[in-house]
Amino acid sequence: MEKFYSKLSTSNAIAHFLDKNPEDFTCKDILRYIKKNNIKFLDFHYVGGDGRLKTLNFVAQTKDQLEQLLYLGERVDGSSLFPFLEAGRSDLYVIPQYSTAFLKTFTDEPAIGIFCRYFNQQGEPFEYSPDNILSKAVFSFKEASGYDIWGMGELEYYIIYPRQQLYIATNQKGYHESAPFVKWESIRKEVMLHLSHAGAEIKYGHSEVGNFSDEQFTYEQNEIEFRPTSLEKAAYSLLLAKMILRQLAYKYDIQVSFSPKISLGKAGSGLHIHLQLLNQDGKNIVMNDDHISDESKKAIAGILKYSPALTAFGNPIPLSYLRLVPHQEAPTKICWGDFNRSALIRVPLSWTQQPEKMITLCNPQNKSLSDLNTYSKATFEYRVPDGAANVFLLMAGIATAAREGFEDDQSLQLAEKTYVNVNIFKDEFSNIANSLDRLPTSCYESASALENSKSIFIKGNVFPENVINHVINQLRSYQDQDWRDQLTKLSEEERNKILRNIVRAYIDVG
Repeated sequence: MEKFYSKLSTSNAIAHFLDKNPEDFTCKDILRYIKKNNIKFLDFHYVGGDGRLKTLNFVAQTKDQLEQLLYLGERVDGSSLFPFLEAGRSDLYVIPQYSTAFLKTFTDEPAIGIFCRYFNQQGEPFEYSPDNILSKAVFSFKEASGYDIWGMGELEYYIIYPRQQLYIATNQKGYHESAPFVKWESIRKEVMLHLSHAGAEIKYGHSEVGNFSDEQFTYEQNEIEFRPTSLEKAAYSLLLAKMILRQLAYKYDIQVSFSPKISLGKAGSGLHIHLQLLNQDGKNIVMNDDHISDESKKAIAGILKYSPALTAFGNPIPLSYLRLVPHQEAPTKICWGDFNRSALIRVPLSWTQQPEKMITLCNPQNKSLSDLNTYSKATFEYRVPDGAANVFLLMAGIATAAREGFEDDQSLQLAEKTYVNVNIFKDEFSNIANSLDRLPTSCYESASALENSKSIFIKGNVFPENVINHVINQLRSYQDQDWRDQLTKLSEEERNKILRNIVRAYIDVG
């Protein structure tokens, strides 16, 4: 347990060996760790145009070879990674970021993983790569607002395995259920342990609402939630968690899926993004005393205003819009509120009122609290995205929309106008729901929303226009503008048959 009380601010295994925080890692540090720990492989990881994490493997052979890799990176074929690049001039460099180095405890042989950035032939950051788009978006937000924007994700997923007859969980009542009523708590905890060794900021893991069976399989929904950190690190943590989950699922001969919808009428899988604003002193300013701050309201207003366009990054497949329907704990209307799970953005409970009262009621022997910063836990939660999202473009889009909230003089008025404190899914509040603008209901509508808002995303050269156009074209290619309406006209048997085929096609999305 000694490492948990060290001066270091991370659980990263390499950092604890070196007794050095990751932001201070050097090439020599990584070389020393490889030699002292008999590491056999060095793996470069980087994000492709499809949003997935890619891998390049190297055998650790000599010091000279490793130095060349760590100093110079390697060449890759950009046209195979980014569909809009021509093959004629598509060579790119991938350059390792030493601060991202981590021990891969989930592989058969010892390996070091390290995230890379893309550079073009001139040695400049490659403008089309998701990592560089996110970096520009974060810089642009801070330039406009004066604040840092942090975030974290709630990664929901289904484990699919052959049906068993013992300890059957209640249908759609799996929230925070314990073993043996959930069968794969062990894989969730194993993933969390691997993520911790890699230095990911984990909050917790638990079983989720979705739990059901058909004649052959059981579908068990789980969630791993992270703690707030920089948007770049938050994005890498989500992609790393997906990679580890898939590798362990393959090892145990089960299926894991991040698809937004597995079955009609059953809980879908979202990718809620929690956000924080930090001032120059690193203080979280989401709350002002016991109320949400005006700065947070500005960011919320920007995200609300451009939320239809953000679905292009966060809800990129037709199945996404079977999740965004009323009465499924997924948002459909553009509004925000405190503690309100029917809203598009909600402000969860935070520990700003009388934390001493609660802890002393539970533990009367505890005379006083340590000097905890209770405001540090406050966030506001964007509830629209799902597991099919291109995480880097999603995070970049959120930061860009939030930036617009600070640049728009009408943001506080918009925040006031769109605030709701009731469950708008209830019939008694239908008049309020009907007064609110709605999210897109298809990829086709999402493409139009992004096209209409294109100017704010390409402003300041954050998103290249080619990338926006590629996303628009991809969304329109599904031709799903009438899909939901057409499904409702079919018999239940016909509808389920079509959905089974569609779900099968997107089982490995994200």
